[in-house]
Amino acid sequence: MTEHSARPTSRDVARAAGVSQATVSLVLGDKWRGRVSERTAGLVREAARALGYRPNLAARNLRMGTTRTALLVVPALTNDFFARVYTGAAEVAAEHGFGVVLYPSPEGMGPARDPFASARAALDGVIASSMATAALDAISGTDGADLPLVMLDSDPEAPGAAARVNVAIADGMRRVTEHLLGLGHRRLVHLASAVDSWTFRVRAEAIAAAVRDVPDAIVRTVSAPLEVDAGREAAERALAAPGPRPTALVCDGDVLAAGACKAVRRLGLRVPEDISVTGFDDLALARAVEPELTTVRLPAEQVGRRGMTALLRVLDGRRPETGDLPVTLVVRGSTAPAPPAAAGE
Repeated sequence: MTEHSARPTSRDVARAAGVSQATVSLVLGDKWRGRVSERTAGLVREAARALGYRPNLAARNLRMGTTRTALLVVPALTNDFFARVYTGAAEVAAEHGFGVVLYPSPEGMGPARDPFASARAALDGVIASSMATAALDAISGTDGADLPLVMLDSDPEAPGAAARVNVAIADGMRRVTEHLLGLGHRRLVHLASAVDSWTFRVRAEAIAAAVRDVPDAIVRTVSAPLEVDAGREAAERALAAPGPRPTALVCDGDVLAAGACKAVRRLGLRVPEDISVTGFDDLALARAVEPELTTVRLPAEQVGRRGMTALLRVLDGRRPETGDLPVTLVVRGSTAPAPPAAAGE
């Protein structure tokens, strides 16, 4: 084997960066803070990239007594929000020599079997969405009860998590509701998720608060599973109910909103001329329907990045970052001014 084809070593990285092998070990093991300057750490990482150096993780983990593996627990992979959360988490993990195992546990189907014979033997920590908390007991069990846990989109007052990463859910639902109120809508239906989760309770509270002080504004709630057909059926019932017809459907997610748009069309009505529809999440689906959905964009990749960063900080004995991640109201073609009142209303 020639010198050029040999696998680069930490000594090669140290020589290229002009530092000691101990410094290389500190930097690539993410233990450099307070011991090595940021400039030196950058030089080491750049030298490692240039040489194509990959540390022997198996040997290092054996020495450290860790696996450098995190488990990301999500409700399902059919929702691209959670795929983007994984992308963000995996990016940060790769920067620190960690791996991320994805564990989907679809809501309503019960927790899947524990994929590990012993969670403590296989994991260094868990990152979990509040919508998939039913899976945590199956994953951790007695052996893994003290694994560091980072909760995503969860009640900040609930115990049990070493860190939490939340987005400004209430602010997002407030914005979308105020957008509709500003367009003159006063008869709203909240098409709510049937999932009993903190994030959806917050959305309901935010809608109620937004309409509370608006004269003549009312909001009625109907719930449905997070599925297009279920959303369509619930929206059809709400629109066909006795009394003045609602002029806007405020949906807990883009999937429900897609179903609501189908319901409007099946009843011979139009979006947004007769009924405005809003979503939440800004999935790819929001731009696939016609008209495209007015919705609330959640920073999914940032959620994953901050979740993994929080876990790394906990493992390193440092304080995780706090504060909600901001959301964005995205106005598209599914909302318009409320239609003139029908004769006799």
